[in-house]
Amino acid sequence: MIDDNVRPVRARAGRRSVAAHTVALAVDGLVALETAFSDADFVARFERLVTTIVEAPGRVILAGMGKSGIIARKITATLTSTGVPAMFLHPAEAGHGDLGMVTEGDVVVILSRSGETSELATIFAYCKRFAIKTITITARLNSTAARAADFAIRLPVVREACPIELSPTTSTTLQLVFGDALAMTLMARRGFSTDDFHNFHPAGRLGARLLRVRDIMARGGDVPRVAPDATLLDATIEMTRTRLGATAVVDGMGLLVGAFTDGDLRRSVTLERGLTEAVGRFMSPNPLCIGPNELASEALRLLQERNVLLLFVNDGDRLVGVVHMHDVLRAGVA
Repeated sequence: MIDDNVRPVRARAGRRSVAAHTVALAVDGLVALETAFSDADFVARFERLVTTIVEAPGRVILAGMGKSGIIARKITATLTSTGVPAMFLHPAEAGHGDLGMVTEGDVVVILSRSGETSELATIFAYCKRFAIKTITITARLNSTAARAADFAIRLPVVREACPIELSPTTSTTLQLVFGDALAMTLMARRGFSTDDFHNFHPAGRLGARLLRVRDIMARGGDVPRVAPDATLLDATIEMTRTRLGATAVVDGMGLLVGAFTDGDLRRSVTLERGLTEAVGRFMSPNPLCIGPNELASEALRLLQERNVLLLFVNDGDRLVGVVHMHDVLRAGVA
C-alpha cells in the first residue's frame, strides 16, 4: 500500500520536481547547520573538538557505519591532505584486529546519525579501557553513542530527501559540510600555508599550481651572465652556451644591471657595430624580473602578459636564477 504522503514519480516534470525538492531539503539542512554555529552550546562543543584535535599528540581516528562511514572516509582524506594525521577505522573490522591502529594519544571521532549503531560498541569499550578520547557527531544527544563518548556534538535534525525517510541524504550532506568546516578551522588554527599544502600535493595540476619560481628556475652555472664591459662576442657565446636566447648583465657585486637578448644582438649588428663593442652599451636596462618565492603561475602570467620567453630571478637586487617559458610549461603550470 502506498503512503498518501508519498507522491509516485511518473512524468518527466515529476522527476525534475523530486530533484529540485532534494536540493531544497539539502539547502534547508545547511541553513540549519549554519544557524547552529550561532548557538553558544554548539559553538562551545565545536571549539572543544578543535582544541582536542590540535592538542592531541596522536592522530584523528574517524569511524562510522554505512553512509556515515563513507562520509567519515571523506573527512579523513580532507584532514590528511590539510596536514592533520588521520585514519579511518571500520567499526565492523575494529573487533577483528583493526583496533590495533588506535593508540594512546589519538582522538576518535564517531559519526552516527542515530547514535545507536551496534558495531560502535567495540570501539567505545576499547577507548574507555585505554583512556582514549572519543567524540560523537550525531543527531541525538541522548543516544547510546553520545552518552558513551567523552562529549558529543549534535547536528540539526533534518528531513531526508528519500520519500520513505530511510536513505540518508540530507543528513549525510550535513555531516560532509561539518567535516569540511572542521578541516578548514584546523587549517586556520594551525597556520597551514600554501607551501604546506604543496608538500602534501606534489603531483598533478594542483601541485603545479602551487610551485614556486625557486622550484623550477635555473641557477648557478646554468644562468647566463656577463659583465657590462664584456664584448658583444662574449655575450653571444654566453647566450649560445645556455641556449636561452639572452644573458644577464651583472656588475662586480653580482647585481643585475641589464639584459642582453638575441634581439639586442641583431639590432647592434644592424647598426654595423663590431663584436668587440661593450655589451653594456646595447643592453636593455631594468629587465623584467621576479622573486624566487613567487608562484610559478605568476611567472607564467608575466611571461604571457609581456610577450617574452624569459624572466630573471632576483633575490633583492642580486641575480639568483632565470626561468624560461619552457621551464614553466614543462612543470605543468597553467
